Amino acid sequence: MTMSFFDQFASPFFLGIPLIAIAIALPWVLLPTPSSRWINNRLLTIQGWFINRFTNQLLLPLNVGGHKWALLFASLMVFLITINMLGLLPYTFTPTTQLSLNMGLAVPLWLATVIIGMRNQPTVALGHLLPEGTPIPLIPVLIIIETISLFIRPLALGVRLTANLTAGHLLIQLIATAVFVLMPMMPAVAILTAAVLFLLTLLEVAVAMIQAYVFVLLLSLYLQENV
Repeated sequence: MTMSFFDQFASPFFLGIPLIAIAIALPWVLLPTPSSRWINNRLLTIQGWFINRFTNQLLLPLNVGGHKWALLFASLMVFLITINMLGLLPYTFTPTTQLSLNMGLAVPLWLATVIIGMRNQPTVALGHLLPEGTPIPLIPVLIIIETISLFIRPLALGVRLTANLTAGHLLIQLIATAVFVLMPMMPAVAILTAAVLFLLTLLEVAVAMIQAYVFVLLLSLYLQENV
């Protein structure tokens, strides 16, 4: 019974073919495409408003050089939110619960920000490894600590997104199982547990959106240090 709780995080296969590629590509099919009309429908208007507000908020602290990343950040944000929200539906697979996928997104983007900093302003980029006014005996230790913290950043990005979504899915499945078990024996307690399950589902919807925003926000902060 304990192992069955983690079966939902296994990548699905059909005739020996992994279906994770379909799960990743499906959100782009569901998104509405812009039309050639002068006036869009409500869904396109809401989508455009959301992307504009998010992009303006995200790029506000960045200079003009960082605005080139606007399309990438907005696409990544919409992609993560759509995958996380679809993963809350019953009998669906959430690719962002896989650490390999999240690390595959975090490491190249983090490495791109570091390379940009080293290419454009190497002195400032290397200066982040040693705070100003550091006592001479602490210089080697602080350089090692700051270097480790720099390389931990992509790991923290991937693990944060994976852990939050995995914990939420496990909690939902545990409480849903408790509702089915308690319903024949204690209906009143089962109804209260179902109410808790409903509130937890609303919380997970918020977590799915917030974690996608935090992922992209931290990438923008890393970019801010290097442009």
